[in-house]
Amino acid sequence: MKNKPRRQIAFVSLLGITQLHLRNPLIISWWSAAFPGFGHLLLSKYFRGFMLVGWEMVINSQMHLNEAIVYTFTGQFEQANEVLKIRWMGLYAPVYLFSIFDSYRTTVDMNHQYILAKRENAPIEPFKMGIMEINYLDKRSPWQAVVWSLLMPGMGQIYTHRIINAFFILGTWILFCYWSHFLEGIQYLLMWDLTRSASVIHMHWILFLPSIYGFAVYDAYVNTVEYNKLFDQEQAGMLQANYQNQQFPFPKSLLRK
Repeated sequence: MKNKPRRQIAFVSLLGITQLHLRNPLIISWWSAAFPGFGHLLLSKYFRGFMLVGWEMVINSQMHLNEAIVYTFTGQFEQANEVLKIRWMGLYAPVYLFSIFDSYRTTVDMNHQYILAKRENAPIEPFKMGIMEINYLDKRSPWQAVVWSLLMPGMGQIYTHRIINAFFILGTWILFCYWSHFLEGIQYLLMWDLTRSASVIHMHWILFLPSIYGFAVYDAYVNTVEYNKLFDQEQAGMLQANYQNQQFPFPKSLLRK
């Protein structure tokens, strides 16, 4: 009797595809440094990622860290000291460093798990159907995922059927745009009313936007590429299991034809 594989290389569900594949630990830890929790979301560790993202938003807001960064970059060091709440800083640093460390460690461990799962070659279920949704493995264009993410963060994740990340990215993008008055600032900027544009912008929230925007583009592109590889792997496994071996001795009469 054939032993059941201990590890799955991928799991197709109605909300998306969770898969193991090789990742660069330095890139994952860099995303954790850019915004705690992002590295874990790239690893599909959603509970830990959402907890760290929520922690960053709450503690950063209470500490006024982003505002202090803006004042520091513009040379207004006295204002930076005034707005920064020191009593929150002791809570910020340990978790921030842990986020970077844990994402690096987890990436290394998951790379090892991928190598073992690749050797076991467990079958991949390519199709999942439910009352509310249908999901399946197929080929998608990574650059289309990038374009949709550039137009609106979260759309690239919907295109690749990463529903959990799509809700998260789209929701946080809308909230940060609303709280930062980003679109109002853009409108006044296009009207060449620079003073009013600068006055309506809330710099604390607007500093979150570049991280969300870059993460949405990167996540959509990388996972589309990996899903395409997974599709090829599943197709190759199906053909090897169900079609005739190339060493099969054909009758000579068929070979003459």
